[in-house]
Amino acid sequence: MKYISFWLLAVSSWLLCSCVDTEEYNDTATGNFEALWKIIDEHYCFFDYKQQQYGLDWNAVYNKYKVRVNDNMKTTQLFEVCCDMLSELRDGHVNLVSSMDYGRYWQWQEAYPKNFSDTLYRHYMGTNYRISSGLYFRVLDDNIGYVYCPTFENAIGEGNLDEVLSYMALCRGLIIDIRNNGGGNLTTAERLAGRFVQQKTLVGYMQHKTGTGHNDFSEKEAWYLEPSSNMRWHKRVCVLTNRSVYSAANAFAVMMRALPNVTIVGDQTGGGSGLPMSNSLPNGWSVRFSACPMYDKDGQHTEFGIAPDVAVNLSDASKAKNIDDIIEEARKILANE
Repeated sequence: MKYISFWLLAVSSWLLCSCVDTEEYNDTATGNFEALWKIIDEHYCFFDYKQQQYGLDWNAVYNKYKVRVNDNMKTTQLFEVCCDMLSELRDGHVNLVSSMDYGRYWQWQEAYPKNFSDTLYRHYMGTNYRISSGLYFRVLDDNIGYVYCPTFENAIGEGNLDEVLSYMALCRGLIIDIRNNGGGNLTTAERLAGRFVQQKTLVGYMQHKTGTGHNDFSEKEAWYLEPSSNMRWHKRVCVLTNRSVYSAANAFAVMMRALPNVTIVGDQTGGGSGLPMSNSLPNGWSVRFSACPMYDKDGQHTEFGIAPDVAVNLSDASKAKNIDDIIEEARKILANE
């Protein structure tokens, strides 16, 4: 698949230019802080974009947090300062990992309505549903197929997808619900999307770092989605999204939005379009960060998510009646095709 070649290209370029020589820094609070700032400075991929979006200035960030660091501080204090500094990137793919804690930035979803209800999900699924390698599916009473995909962490095989689509073959349309899907394996997301494309289709672009400067990137390389050689779906599809759709799930939404028979329904996705890589500090802490930017078919960033074609929120009044407004809007769209 073309996407796999992108992955290999990104990894190979990473191996050529990723290593910050942390041996030049002492295993002190100051040394670890300096190493962390430099790793991000040389390899993070969204500096210009985030400067445009909200005024990020990484040099100013250094000055802001450097004054909070001294070699007499506790390890827990250093971890807090480092995590606070990394949060300035506003990136859910940026994490600081130690044996005592996992630094994370989750405001990309926490600051917004959930637009998903476990209670409503159980109401719509009932007990008469099927499970195939992490895909939960049934036919709704209006002959609309419904598939819930909560993660791309689990492998979804071609045989699993054949079974799901065979079961849905007589349905008028198909709902794929990826709400709360925080990502996982990008090739799994592409394998699922490949069941809905009928010919090789441009779905986006990708770059990789070629040096340590903020603007050292390759040219944008086209990312094509190849149709599966197995059973494919030819009817209409609605993909349901909310702010908790992230990383590989965000990429899935980007791929599906590029297809003519697909409508994205719900809330904006959470984003996370940078391919994450990792490095280590002198004290052994690991830092993960976005290293390779990905774009949609129009060459636009999706780091902060993509807007739905049809925006819908869950209302309290509907929830009280066991109605999921997002599912119902998708049903209306599919019923009118």
